[in-house]
Amino acid sequence: MVSRPAMSPVSPVWPRKPNLWAFWVLRLVLLLSLKSWAEDALQHCTWLLVLNKFEKLSIDSCWVGSFYCPILGFSATIHDAIATESTLFIRQNQLVYYFTGTYITLFDKSHGSSRWVRVLPSECIKRLCPVYASGNGSEYVLALTTGKNEGYIHIGTITDGLVSFEMVPDGWSVCEKLPGKNCSIDWATYIADERNLLLLVKIDSGQFYLVNFNTEFKTLNILYKIPEFIPEAKELDFLVLLDTVTYTNTPMTPKGLFFNTLNNMLYIWGNFILQSYNREEFIFLADFPKESTIKYMVNSFKGQMAVVTENEEIWYFLEGGYDVYQVVPSQGWETYHNLQKMQKSSFHSEDESLVSLFFEDGKLFQLVYLFDVGKERLVKRLLPVGTLMEYNLPKPFTVVNQGNYQAISFTHTCPFKEIHLIDVPKKHHASRTESYVALPPLVSESLGFHNNNTLAVYQGLVYYLLWLHSKYDKPYADPVHDPTWRWWQHKTKDKDYFFYLFSNRLAAEGIYINMNAYQKLYNMSGDYGIPDLFFLDKGNWFTITVVLLSHQDTFTSSDSQGPTINVDKKLAIAVTIADPECLSVTVTQDVLLNRNAVINKIKVIDKKRCSEQGMIGRNIKKTSMMLKVLGAPGNCIQRTYLGGIIQGFKVVPIFIGCPPGKRLAFDVSYTIMHSEEINKHYFDCVIKDAEMPCFLFRDLFQPFFLVQDLVTGDSGSFLGSYVLKVVGGGRTLNTIRDYTEEEIFRYNSPLDTTNSLIWKTKVERTTEDKKFYIMSHESPGVEWLCLENSPCYDIIPQSIYPPEFFFKLLVSNRGVDNSTYCDYKLTFIVHIHGLPLSSKRTSFIVMVSTSFFIALVVFYILFCLVWPHIVKAWVSLRWRINNIMASESYYTYASSTAGFSLQSHSFEGPSRAGSKEDNVQAKTA
Repeated sequence: MVSRPAMSPVSPVWPRKPNLWAFWVLRLVLLLSLKSWAEDALQHCTWLLVLNKFEKLSIDSCWVGSFYCPILGFSATIHDAIATESTLFIRQNQLVYYFTGTYITLFDKSHGSSRWVRVLPSECIKRLCPVYASGNGSEYVLALTTGKNEGYIHIGTITDGLVSFEMVPDGWSVCEKLPGKNCSIDWATYIADERNLLLLVKIDSGQFYLVNFNTEFKTLNILYKIPEFIPEAKELDFLVLLDTVTYTNTPMTPKGLFFNTLNNMLYIWGNFILQSYNREEFIFLADFPKESTIKYMVNSFKGQMAVVTENEEIWYFLEGGYDVYQVVPSQGWETYHNLQKMQKSSFHSEDESLVSLFFEDGKLFQLVYLFDVGKERLVKRLLPVGTLMEYNLPKPFTVVNQGNYQAISFTHTCPFKEIHLIDVPKKHHASRTESYVALPPLVSESLGFHNNNTLAVYQGLVYYLLWLHSKYDKPYADPVHDPTWRWWQHKTKDKDYFFYLFSNRLAAEGIYINMNAYQKLYNMSGDYGIPDLFFLDKGNWFTITVVLLSHQDTFTSSDSQGPTINVDKKLAIAVTIADPECLSVTVTQDVLLNRNAVINKIKVIDKKRCSEQGMIGRNIKKTSMMLKVLGAPGNCIQRTYLGGIIQGFKVVPIFIGCPPGKRLAFDVSYTIMHSEEINKHYFDCVIKDAEMPCFLFRDLFQPFFLVQDLVTGDSGSFLGSYVLKVVGGGRTLNTIRDYTEEEIFRYNSPLDTTNSLIWKTKVERTTEDKKFYIMSHESPGVEWLCLENSPCYDIIPQSIYPPEFFFKLLVSNRGVDNSTYCDYKLTFIVHIHGLPLSSKRTSFIVMVSTSFFIALVVFYILFCLVWPHIVKAWVSLRWRINNIMASESYYTYASSTAGFSLQSHSFEGPSRAGSKEDNVQAKTA
């Protein structure tokens, strides 16, 4: 059964004016009486209401008392409050609410109760249980029911601010699988990585069981039957609970569970403390008195634990050990508390009450209400456990005879004098923290003060630095592995000139920006001590060296003047791995007698078997390593100006999986260089683009990839296996579209029979389903095909340049790579030019071109054969035309001359006219 999150609370939000509340209560009763689901239950219901005036928040405070939700108690007090990183849950009586919005607006009067959303409206919730460890990007909270759904658990999942609840088991109750008729789940905790629910179940006979329910396989197992009485453990620090244990007459009253996912330690607490490493065998901590009952337990997840009892006692112990220390009240607490009051500390009072106890940054804090008259207040103060334990430590001494008098000699409670750590990995490398330096620019003012303009410039520089950081995660790798490289790549040559202008007060802006003051830090100095946590990728390892300096008498025995042979036992360090099947550890010890020192070299290696491939933060195995100097916990207190610090004990969380800050990038520079080597040439586009160079279609394309570490600055070739797919494409960058799953199969799979392949390779290794090729840096490369039914087939050129196409490629190593826990997924675009035309279009072009060429040849031949005749005819024609023109010109000239002569002779005598005419006729004949 799945319970859907309510869109709005079933009960109306109470108006802020108190005089209207009674009207809304009566109206609510009338409306709810009409609901079909409550018709049979109303005669058994009792409506109770508490009217309170809250300045900040609450919330309706009604209680539905019926046969399925018995009245166990009623109060306007918020009984449970659980805060995750994104959401706040509260339980008031049987009602559960969560707050929508940021914690900053929690006390905003303008929003009021509209920010609170009620969930599980038809359920009777008796307790909210926290889940301290998240899983795969989600946070969890558990809601325990009573009444009609007793024996079921509601698992609340918070993902990206969305809250949803699921009731488990589905279809059957936990009580159905346990002996007895009735049962109740008193506590629950969820192990997200294992999908296991650990339940503290009580049956009607008063017997308690530890029950495990797996939410994935829907199986229920009884892990442990909790003893009915407190074991007898006089003069013992701890007791292993076996069948031969003797018990007292004091009943065991379990109250709750606590599971530390870092060290797999499970605690069952009540008027006792039981701890287990495997959830089957348990150890009884005898130091905790059976007369006290634990109210709640807190954990620092760094090896320190504290419990608060019903009468506000505070007990403290270190995980992995068996000694439990009472710190409040104690002799040490009385001494410290009185000293604080003598100094008139504002954090201490004669009359005070403990509100809460919690760890913050590995330190234990109290939230205390002080009842000073006229100065009542709520304060947060540090509880210096180290100082209190130092005050409580005994001061052993012996009286020795020195000549004629006796002297007191104090013995050392701590086995070592000093402890040092050397050769420790850098903290920001181990914890995967990226760091930048961004110093303000220098100003040329005589006083060196900044103004609004210089501060605006500084703000812009920081903003641009953050922008470079966010934009650096791009598919193509830069030649230099640094986000700030693009910022100064063209300006570093002028750095000295800019400094010269500033030094001589010639800079127009009056400021100087030092380029070295804006860079990414890969090796930070002053980073001492063991890192707060370690990330280990597949097969990775780290080393730590611990140096123990001894007291002067540690290396000598009481009956010998020389060094003892048991030095390694006097200064021994124990290393405990929470998951030995996941990690291996080796310790090498060197004894330096002349320096009274013991050097311990510790190496931790991942065994490559406890995590699966996943993205950053996914499929992370959480474990830890505990370092403990034998005899040191509780006996070694270092005095500092901040108070006493417990020494000789350290728990280091270790996260096995894909470390944050790693990315896969396309190594375009090396790909181009390799293309030149194997193809003996490299042809880029006519119009070059430095961000996206071109590759020739007919050349073999062999891509190479880089694994870049954004934390350490390391960058190396990706040597693992991967699957390459063409998942999109287009003729231009603006027309690229993503292909469907069917298209991706047809364009990339060697099983394709539709003549649609875009590429092929000579690689024989494929995925298990034979659908895709598995490639690596040693693969022979990609041969572009663009077959008939592919999208890149027969691309018509849009200009005089050859056809081109943009391929969107997906590279993924998921399920095919054994070199890393990281699930790399890279999408990048490859620009291919010089694509061939189709055979039909090529044949058509060839035929047209050939026909045109033949026509030109025939025309040329014909032209060569006919041209002489044409020239001869033309010459003859021109000669005839010239002759005709010359004859006509002659006749015209002769006629005009004859006329002139006749006209001239007419003026002569008649005797000569006759003779001239006769001559002309005779010549013509």
